Amino acid sequence: MTRERKRSLKWLCFAAMSLVIAACKRDDKKPADHMTTITVENVLDAKPLVQSGTFMGEGTPPVVFPGQSISIRFSAAMGQSLTFTTMYGWSKDLFFAPENPGIMLYDEDGTPIEGDVSSQIKLWDNGSKINQAPGSDIGDKPTIDESKAISEITGMDEQGNNYLPASQLVQADLSYDGDSYFTLTLKNTSGGTVNETPLSPGVWAISYVAGGELLTPTPLYHAGEMTTEELTLLAETGDNTMLGEHITGMTGIFTPLSPILVVVYSGDENPIFMEGEKDRGEGLKELAQMGSTDMLVAALEAKVAVKSVYVLPAENTGVLLPVINGQPGSSVSMEFTINKGDRLAIATMYGLSNDWFFATPDEGIDGMRKGDISNQIMLYDNGTAVNEFPGAGMSQAAMGGTPIAEDENIMAVPNPNAFTTLPQVKDMVRVKLN
Repeated sequence: MTRERKRSLKWLCFAAMSLVIAACKRDDKKPADHMTTITVENVLDAKPLVQSGTFMGEGTPPVVFPGQSISIRFSAAMGQSLTFTTMYGWSKDLFFAPENPGIMLYDEDGTPIEGDVSSQIKLWDNGSKINQAPGSDIGDKPTIDESKAISEITGMDEQGNNYLPASQLVQADLSYDGDSYFTLTLKNTSGGTVNETPLSPGVWAISYVAGGELLTPTPLYHAGEMTTEELTLLAETGDNTMLGEHITGMTGIFTPLSPILVVVYSGDENPIFMEGEKDRGEGLKELAQMGSTDMLVAALEAKVAVKSVYVLPAENTGVLLPVINGQPGSSVSMEFTINKGDRLAIATMYGLSNDWFFATPDEGIDGMRKGDISNQIMLYDNGTAVNEFPGAGMSQAAMGGTPIAEDENIMAVPNPNAFTTLPQVKDMVRVKLN
């Protein structure tokens, strides 16, 4: 073999080896596909009452004497009503309360109701004590137990005692303060009547509405059924402590989650939003206000850094419901492909809000992470709609309203905030990667 041919063969072998090495290097740089399953669950331990509280007179004892008044301020949306209860002080076990589900707050066309709503207040017999002629000496009379269902007193009770209509003993005036807030003023107007009486400290409550129905239309009492220990203490002694504590335990957060948006992308910039900036007008507003993902999906799919976009609907309802009466909340899972170096962005609406949404932060999530990543989810205010009490605002889309526009930067929702105290985000939304 000539020297030249040997040199040629050596060069070809070297070149071939170089090509193999280069090919191997290129293969090393090509990311390998990985299959990942994401599971999103609404783990919120939902409460049926959106707001509640107690009230009492300002004197000693803290009762509302004839001529005196107390006020209750609250927020409410269409379909919600206010209920309360207070003892007919000079009786054995009578109490005042609106007929369930409570005092109506809006007309059918959505106009707030104002003025005298006294006609909606009724007088009720708790059924735990036999009635006696009411009066200031009622405490000196012997008490006889009974066990009957709660019933309304109209005119005369079973013992022949006469009563004026409740509306002549307690005057209720409703005023609309704006921004879905109302004030109910209760005045004791029993003075000088045959049914003169103080009013005891009381309790009030407002139920959430879901699917057009109140979650609990009878939070304080249930006509035709036996009373409760908490209500009996109030109806017999005027002590609202136990009923107030009971109602507080029923009050808190309730919200579904909208369909879940999941985005796989490359780079350092979250393709959906950045905290501190204005809404980009690409569809996040529609997700945050109405739970709609269509516009945002279209905008994301057109971005170079975005590799894939998914929307995870819940079966049947399209939303993820929270834990209700011990029943597990809704969840949704999906398997998808992701590569090393990819990042994840997730977003879903806090359903009963004006424009709040849960999402991963600016830097997103490493696509290779595994396990529970719930502590990486935050709650944001989109800054495009004026906030109202979550679950009790007239302009919230989920309550049938139209959000009132504002132009603020996207920011994390403070906790507690101007309206309520929220659970930790991980106790509302659980996200797992496997």
